[in-house]
Amino acid sequence: MAFNKKIKVLIVDDSMVFRESIARLIAKDSSVEVVGTAPDVESAKEKIAKLDPDVMTLDVHMPKMSGIDFLKDLMKKKPMPVVVVSSASSNVLDALNAGAVDFVTKPQSGGNLDVFAKELVVKIKIASIAKLKTDIKVPAIKPLSGSRMPVIGGFSKDKVVAIGASTGGTEATLTVLKQLPKEMPGIVIVQHMPAGFTRMYAERADRLCKLSVKEAADGDRVEDGRVLIAPGEHQMYLKKDSSGYYVSVRRGEKVSGHAPSVNVLFNSVAETAGKSAVGVILTGMGQDGAEGLLAMHKKGAKTIGQDEKSCVVYGMPRVAFNIGAVDVQADINVISDHIMKYLR
Repeated sequence: MAFNKKIKVLIVDDSMVFRESIARLIAKDSSVEVVGTAPDVESAKEKIAKLDPDVMTLDVHMPKMSGIDFLKDLMKKKPMPVVVVSSASSNVLDALNAGAVDFVTKPQSGGNLDVFAKELVVKIKIASIAKLKTDIKVPAIKPLSGSRMPVIGGFSKDKVVAIGASTGGTEATLTVLKQLPKEMPGIVIVQHMPAGFTRMYAERADRLCKLSVKEAADGDRVEDGRVLIAPGEHQMYLKKDSSGYYVSVRRGEKVSGHAPSVNVLFNSVAETAGKSAVGVILTGMGQDGAEGLLAMHKKGAKTIGQDEKSCVVYGMPRVAFNIGAVDVQADINVISDHIMKYLR
C-alpha cells in the first residue's frame, strides 16, 4: 500500500500510558501522523472537530460513554474510518456491526507492544482506504428466477459451499448467511480473525441465522444446514470419506499471510469437491483466496465474487476477478441468490 500523504490518526483510549506509547510507536511509520489523542468521548468529539483525522483508533471500554455508543453516534453524524483497539470480548463484534472497519486485540500486560503497533499500522492503512457502511447504497433485491429464496431440500450429498472473507467480512458474511434457508448443503468459511474471536463470531452468527453455525473442530462433519467457521490461528481443510465431507483443522503456519487462510480452504475444496462446490470470495485487503478460487473454478466449481460497490475493501475479490477466477460478481445483498441458483 503506497500513500501520497500521511494518514492523520486520532488515538482514543482512557489510559494515558497506553495512548502515549502507541502514539510514539505508530508514528515511526512514515505514512502515519498522530495528530492527537483523547482520554474520553467528549475529548474525542472536540479533537475530531478540530483536527479532522483520517482514521480514529478507539477503545470500546471508555469512561462516561461506551465506545460502542460513541461509534454509533459518530457514524450517524460524522462517519469516519475507525479501528477498534480492545481486549478479546464480544464488544468488538458489536463495534464492527456499528460501523468500525476493523479491530486489533490489545496486548496483555507484558505483551509485545512493537508487534501490536505494527499490526495496528496495517489496519490503520487499510481503514484509510476502506468504504464506510454509509457509502454503500443497498439496491432493490430482485429475484433471479421465480420467487426469492425458495426453501429447497434434497440436495445431492456432494454439494458444499465455501466462503472466504477478510476486512469488512464479518458483516458481509452475516448478510449472506442470514438470507439462506436452513435447508442448505454444508457451508465452510474462513474469516480472517484472531483466536477466540472466531468462536464468538460463530456463536453470534448462530443466534442470527436459520442455519446452525459453530467454530470448527478437527473432524467436524460438513452437514446440511450446518456452517463451520475456521478457528483463529488454525488452517482448515475440506476432506471426504465414505460418509461424506468433514473438516481437518490444524494449528499451523500462516499461508498467504493468514491463519486461517482462504487459499488453504479453497484449494482443499477444489481437490475434494471439484464441480460440486460453490465458492464465494468477499471483501478484504490483499489476495488471499484468489488463487484458491481459481483452482476451484478450474475444477468446475461455480464461483462468486463480491462487487466493488458493496465491498468495504475491494482487494481479494478484485484479484480473483482479474485472474479469471470469478464466474459472476454481485452485490453482497444478492450473493445468496446466486449461491442458491448454482445449487439448483
